[in-house]
Amino acid sequence: MDNELLDNKFADIDEKVDFLIELCQTFQLENTELKVKVERLETELNKKNETEEQYAEQQAVVRSKIDGLLEKLNNFSDTP
Repeated sequence: MDNELLDNKFADIDEKVDFLIELCQTFQLENTELKVKVERLETELNKKNETEEQYAEQQAVVRSKIDGLLEKLNNFSDTP
């Protein structure tokens, strides 16, 4: 009877170890997928930031040109 009890305990432990191994494999796969997703999102964020910087630079150039044109108009209207 003791051998049967011992066999049952080992079978139970074996089943739990198998479950834990499967769970770890699932987590490893999920972790890999999440790392890929993070890399993709970081790339997208970097592209977005670059685009925003380019837009801000373009806005500054346009504003500078408009200010220059307004200055010319002001100088033109000030001359008799």
